[in-house]
Amino acid sequence: MKGLDPDLRSLQEVRDHVARAKAACEAVAGYSQERIDRLCEAVARAGAAAAHDLARLAVEETGIGRVYHKVLKNLLGSEGVWESIRDERTVGIVSRDEARGLLEVATPVGVVAGVVPTTNPTSTALFKALIALKGRNAIVISPHPRARRCIGETIEVVRRAIERAGGPPDLATCLANPTIESTGALMKHRDVAIILSTGGAGLVRAAYSSGKPAYGVGPGNVPAYVDRSADAREVAADLVGSQAFDNGTLCCSEQALVVDRPLFEPLLAELRARGAYFCSEEETRLLERHCVRDGHMNPAVVGLDPWRIAEAAGFQVPRETSLLLAGQDGVGEGFPLSIEILCPLLSVHVVDGWREGCEMSKAILHYGGLGHTMAVHARDEAVLEAFFLEKPASRICANGPTSQGAVGFSTHLVPSMSLGCGPQAGNITSDNISARHLINLKRVAFKRRDWAELERRYGERAAALTGEAAPRGSGLRGDPALKLTLKGGVGGAGSFGRGTRAGSAAPSAASNWRGNPAVVPNPTAAPPVPPSAPDVRAGVLTRPAAPTFTGPPRGQSRGQSRSQSRGPSWSPSGGAAAAAGAAAGTATGLAPAPPRPAPPRSAPPRPAPPRSGPPHAGTPPGPGTVEVGAGLSVVEIEKIMDHAGAGCPMGPCKGCPHLNVRSGACTA
Repeated sequence: MKGLDPDLRSLQEVRDHVARAKAACEAVAGYSQERIDRLCEAVARAGAAAAHDLARLAVEETGIGRVYHKVLKNLLGSEGVWESIRDERTVGIVSRDEARGLLEVATPVGVVAGVVPTTNPTSTALFKALIALKGRNAIVISPHPRARRCIGETIEVVRRAIERAGGPPDLATCLANPTIESTGALMKHRDVAIILSTGGAGLVRAAYSSGKPAYGVGPGNVPAYVDRSADAREVAADLVGSQAFDNGTLCCSEQALVVDRPLFEPLLAELRARGAYFCSEEETRLLERHCVRDGHMNPAVVGLDPWRIAEAAGFQVPRETSLLLAGQDGVGEGFPLSIEILCPLLSVHVVDGWREGCEMSKAILHYGGLGHTMAVHARDEAVLEAFFLEKPASRICANGPTSQGAVGFSTHLVPSMSLGCGPQAGNITSDNISARHLINLKRVAFKRRDWAELERRYGERAAALTGEAAPRGSGLRGDPALKLTLKGGVGGAGSFGRGTRAGSAAPSAASNWRGNPAVVPNPTAAPPVPPSAPDVRAGVLTRPAAPTFTGPPRGQSRGQSRSQSRGPSWSPSGGAAAAAGAAAGTATGLAPAPPRPAPPRSAPPRPAPPRSGPPHAGTPPGPGTVEVGAGLSVVEIEKIMDHAGAGCPMGPCKGCPHLNVRSGACTA
């Protein structure tokens, strides 16, 4: 692809990578849980072994963060994530509830499109590859252009580990020439099943507007409320440690410090003792102009050391400074530092009491951090509970740091580098994204053991309300559907012949019903059984004896049959029913057909008429042939079809004078 335009080359690369990923998915579709787990463990070990090299490469390429903390992130994204999903079943039957008759079966989602940011490039790539692999999926990574080299090297580590463990390396691939267009093409590719997007608000919106299912992670403007009941020294240690963690590049790191006034001075003293610098009003104005451009975070300050940020803004602080603090009197456009800024800088808001602190924290969350994360530091249980109940945040870290806490490093939350913010922020979930979000779960449900009793009790209540004790299809005594079955069923053998025959015009609504042909008793049939009521016991219906079908009398032409006979009819064999059929034939000018003797056992079967003949071609039944029940010959079926049409039992009955509209029975 050397001769291609760069944009075309990047688009072709997307197609190639997705095709390879799809083939890899198909290759591992039959893998067992144990075999998939071996691949995952190999990837986790390889990622941990390369944690330092990848961390150094990420800082060199992006200029963001600190090598020490990126090593920690890489260890979390590999070993930490693997430890959390090691025992999770993602293949085949994953749960079985014998008592309730429920099973869950896991299947892969397919090809995953993974978008990786520049702030946490290598750890996020390790994490996404691992959770996709756990569910037998393949992932195609679209790296941030500023971090494509370190992300590409991370995926190479993953690929080599998979290959050494005996799996197809294309379970993880990375685009080498990422562009905005290629990322969009990847997200919209027809063979991509789901999108795992981590980045800015614009990227998340693009993922959700791609037409594919997506897990998008929104921005975080994280407040940390410090109540007067908190321990100032412990809070200071948590805040400084959280902001120093890779220079505040995680979206869950604190952005605003909301302090109850009685604790402000003690807390400020503890923070200064740990290297924090509280800016003057003039220095705060300089930070506002430098860190915020047109209402948005200046990307040039992301992940920088505090002294570098101050120097770029126009003032000096000691190089050992751990954290910049800048006072803000409110939240919104008039207070520039109240937005999310991914660097070791906190806006400071002093409040009177926890109720005012509660409102200030909610205002900060609504100003760019809705549904993400917050922290509350207090020893008063009533204050803690009030914040737990009222704050629109999906993760609330109590008396601890948010950078390490929300991602599951310092807490027992699910370790994750993608934190959902819920529908309130336009996200599909509020979970920490993990392997369980990248599998399909099929539910198998067996009928309840108490269903008969449950159906009876609910049926009695419905009958009391409606007055209908045995509704159609219930199978209870008095079900009208059972009565229809006793009368010969609905539709019968010719029900598939309704409608217009292929190649013919639609028939008119006029009936072509010509009456029933004579019914001949079967001389070999069992003795006649007098008609009686159906036997309904325990929901079992006993049908009457099978009927006997006959065609027109021997020697009568088909034209005569069509003009003079009364069409097909069926009734119990022999007895009064046969006599009634003979009487009906006499009334129409036709003599009843004489009984035909049963054929000898050695008689050869009558051949079916050729398929190539005319629509009504066929040989009449030979002497001695008896047709019993529903086993009709082709000729007899054709005789029935000759009379089918509007008003016939083989066709629509609406409007027929022989139809009893109350019972649905045919009186012809």
